Amino acid sequence: MIKKIKTTNTLEFYSINTDSNAHIPFIDTMISAGFPSPADDYMDLPIDLNEYLVENSAATFYIRVTGNSMVDAGINDKDLLVVDRSKSPSNNDIVIGVLNGEFTVKKISKTNNKLYLVAANKEYKRIEITEEMDFLVWGVVTYVIHKTG
Repeated sequence: MIKKIKTTNTLEFYSINTDSNAHIPFIDTMISAGFPSPADDYMDLPIDLNEYLVENSAATFYIRVTGNSMVDAGINDKDLLVVDRSKSPSNNDIVIGVLNGEFTVKKISKTNNKLYLVAANKEYKRIEITEEMDFLVWGVVTYVIHKTG
């Protein structure tokens, strides 16, 4: 069970429940994205997506995105992000930031000793983080979950 804990203008935050015994069958075979491969014998193995997606459950949250500023990075409106607050951000990581009290999801970029928040949509300008701004990296996005079609 995922529990909703907070909503902002652009993001909804959900806590991780690692006590769940929900296991989804996992077919342990590679799927060809090119030419079809001959059918392999496969085995339905249980998989707990929390074990696969979450490295540090105490510091990890699911966050739902609203908006289209990150579409060119494969993050669409209503996608679910897996965010780890224990990870230190590196240059070009996608992060959840708090800028002047507002949450946002952007790529963090350091260029020529300047820090920027960069959208992945040409309709949005990059934001230079200055000393006058109140800015904090809240967490690093580790996975994006979205529906296809």
